[in-house]
Amino acid sequence: MRLGKYGTENDMKASVSANFWKGKKVFLTGHTGFKGSWLALWLQGMGAQVKGFALAPPTTPSLFEQAQVERGIESQIGDIRDLHAVTESMVAFNPDILIHMAAQPLVRLSYREPVETYSTNVMGTVHVLEAARKCPALRAIVNVTTDKCYENQEWEWGYRENEPMGGHDPYSNSKGCVELVTSAYRNSFFNIEHSAALAWHAPAMSLGGAIGPTTG
Repeated sequence: MRLGKYGTENDMKASVSANFWKGKKVFLTGHTGFKGSWLALWLQGMGAQVKGFALAPPTTPSLFEQAQVERGIESQIGDIRDLHAVTESMVAFNPDILIHMAAQPLVRLSYREPVETYSTNVMGTVHVLEAARKCPALRAIVNVTTDKCYENQEWEWGYRENEPMGGHDPYSNSKGCVELVTSAYRNSFFNIEHSAALAWHAPAMSLGGAIGPTTG
């Protein structure tokens, strides 16, 4: 059974198997955030070799520090708005898989800091994808965004992947822009016949939920 252009049902099952992840080199942006920390821990448990690239933890205390995420991975504090820094870090690691989670994730902050929001979410993604182009071992890219990337229709049912991009606030709009950037890079530089497969996006993907994996 094929799942659109992104792979088969067996591909999806393999992606949650330790046999798939064991020994894989995974470059993870945003690993100091809440969901990024959970993903880093999960990847460690799957046997992956992980390198994280992100700003310092955004809160004190933080899951990153409390769970001692740094002990099991190679962690680098850096800013995806710095093209040279993210390129140097990623190229040195030469990953098999790139997972991009780093972002300015707050709607309210985006009203106060729209320039920072766009520069981080849009140009930061451009920088990450540019760095990826220089990694010969890279075989897959996952860019995590949000359901807020779609134009808000104020309806009760979910959004489909063919809905128009939009967003009334700078955060949501920036994520719509990220989707368009990712699509352009996929079609222009990551054609599956010539290079790494670029699998974008997982709208509203929540790794463990907003308040942790063990709460109801």
